Amino acid sequence: MPFDSYYGVFASRHTEEVSYQIQEALGTAEPQDISEAELSSLEGFDGLVVGAPTWNTDSDEQRSGTAWDDVLTDISGLSLSGKPVAVYGLGDSVGYGDYYCDAMEEIYRHFKEAGANMVGHWPTDDYQHSGSKSVLDDGKFCGLALDVENEDDKTEDRIKGWVAQLKSEGF
Repeated sequence: MPFDSYYGVFASRHTEEVSYQIQEALGTAEPQDISEAELSSLEGFDGLVVGAPTWNTDSDEQRSGTAWDDVLTDISGLSLSGKPVAVYGLGDSVGYGDYYCDAMEEIYRHFKEAGANMVGHWPTDDYQHSGSKSVLDDGKFCGLALDVENEDDKTEDRIKGWVAQLKSEGF
């Protein structure tokens, strides 16, 4: 069943650009910067796609270095029971390959704590990173991982594949 309402939330220039690419592929509502979002309104959407970069590498908390860091504990307190949420992250798989897209896991975890149904786990095949906190026990990323600096030639196809997967998961 397609969603009546979808909400994309981002928090940086590159994540904004990717958010609009995902929005176009999904054919849904206009994305918004998390710093401008009313958090309680997230409960009213049928599904959420959220994204962030990783700036604070090897950190246990506040890994994105963006406004996400200020709202994650509030996200955990929302009532998102069963709501599909997909996460994407941006990182540098070459310069920071040991911490590739680590912020994605932190965001994933807080939405999961709020009861969200986390969708969009993505294979780690064909990536050049050496480590990531965003890799789940099943060996997949907890969402779509992108490197627009070193692997930009793969970004469009990865987004298309991920959006197709989201749709097959009922998003």
